[in-house]
Amino acid sequence: MKSHTAIAEKIIVALDVPHPSDAKKLLSELKGIPCYLKVGMQLFYASGPQFILMLKEQGYRVFLDLKLHDIPNTVKGAADSITRLGVDMFNVHAAGGSRMMEAALEGIDTALSARVGIQRPIVIAVTQLTSTSQIVLNSEIGIPGNVEESVLHYANLAKQAGLNGVVTSPLEVAAIKQTCGSSFLTIVPGIRPHGSAIGDQFRIMSPKQAFAQGADYIVIGRPITTADNPRQALESIIKELSEP
Repeated sequence: MKSHTAIAEKIIVALDVPHPSDAKKLLSELKGIPCYLKVGMQLFYASGPQFILMLKEQGYRVFLDLKLHDIPNTVKGAADSITRLGVDMFNVHAAGGSRMMEAALEGIDTALSARVGIQRPIVIAVTQLTSTSQIVLNSEIGIPGNVEESVLHYANLAKQAGLNGVVTSPLEVAAIKQTCGSSFLTIVPGIRPHGSAIGDQFRIMSPKQAFAQGADYIVIGRPITTADNPRQALESIIKELSEP
């Protein structure tokens, strides 16, 4: 049985809030729980790099979720800048193609060669969003086949490009591990503890179900951040995961 600390370290709490003050309030409520923190577009665009630097100064592990998707040269530059912030993990869109993903790794190398003392971040690729249904995939995005086929295609592309893993729904984790190997990381949103509202997610599982599929990290946002007592909500999830 894993310790509560080991379990907490595999949980990424999504700080999807509109203002730095909201995030700081949430951090004060979760203080002492060694979870990962995800800073996404909403908070990053409101607070900027300084908020990331503050989190790192306080010893947090940070997943910067900006889903880079642009021409290779632009992504290379962005990856350089992100690496210099000292983040532990960031992501790109696999839909940008192999060359773009390789450019992200080149940007990391540029940053590491120019600045001593920063770590190499984990780089993962977004496959298909957990809000993407079969109808959206086929009729709107214009990709034929089913969602799992698309996810596996992107996962293989990311592995061949040299990335560390992918963002994927819990429904595709087992297939990705089988195809790409057990060391290829799966970071899994679309996590809904029992009794939580589904919201805009389609491809979901409970925390325990996701880890049973082989997830390396789970990302949980609203079930924690909008709870009346966020700390109690997170501790309840950790407790459930610690039980056989």
